[in-house]
Amino acid sequence: MYRKLISFLCVFIGCSFVGSLSAHAVVNGKIEPTLAKYAVMVLDNRGRMCTGVVIEQRSILTAAHCVTEGSDWRIFWRTADNEPIFVKPESIKVHPGFVRNRPGTRNRSIDLAIVKLEFPLPSQFEPMTLSEITTMEPGQKVRVAGYGLSDEKNHKSLGVMRRADLVVIEPFGQSTILLWLSGDSSDGSGGCQGDSGGPLIFKGSLVAITYETSGLGKNNCGVLTQGTLINPQRNWISSILKAQ
Repeated sequence: MYRKLISFLCVFIGCSFVGSLSAHAVVNGKIEPTLAKYAVMVLDNRGRMCTGVVIEQRSILTAAHCVTEGSDWRIFWRTADNEPIFVKPESIKVHPGFVRNRPGTRNRSIDLAIVKLEFPLPSQFEPMTLSEITTMEPGQKVRVAGYGLSDEKNHKSLGVMRRADLVVIEPFGQSTILLWLSGDSSDGSGGCQGDSGGPLIFKGSLVAITYETSGLGKNNCGVLTQGTLINPQRNWISSILKAQ
């Protein structure tokens, strides 16, 4: 059951990579270690990896598809001494509006989940402030961040916190559920495999959670980055946090 989880551990401590990934990281971005205090990695027993955002010391917000396709999960981080830590979640709550197999469509699906831990995260982490913005205007800049691939053809590029600055677009009109982003130049920057569940940041606050990326041709990264807006789901988020 844990063979693929061990495969991820090998990536982070120097073993040869084995297994495949299907979760959606930052290509053509910049290393940004200051954002690591807000994020962890979410792994499942089918070999998938996502990013998760700390919203309380025991609560991690991520994409629902990151915690619904496997049968066992671990939260992963490294200590200040570079020691790898795996923690089994105490519970996982998926948004009731989540519908599987909806990526790439305009159909309603709220791709959010909250992972709760039995014990608080160490002091190296701190919660990210949730934005109160419900909609955004085209052209506004949003930062994508995550632990995913910086090169989608190289799985060894996983595990480093990176970020890229994108701009809001509205390919299907304004939405109160989704946020669509694209690079503000021709550098092909954006989210990639491993960044699902990671933060989309506007003016220092968490405005959305990454759930899908796309690229040109057979590529999965570098053209569009999609996220689920946070503020319209605040009631659900608050209800889960209060229940712990």
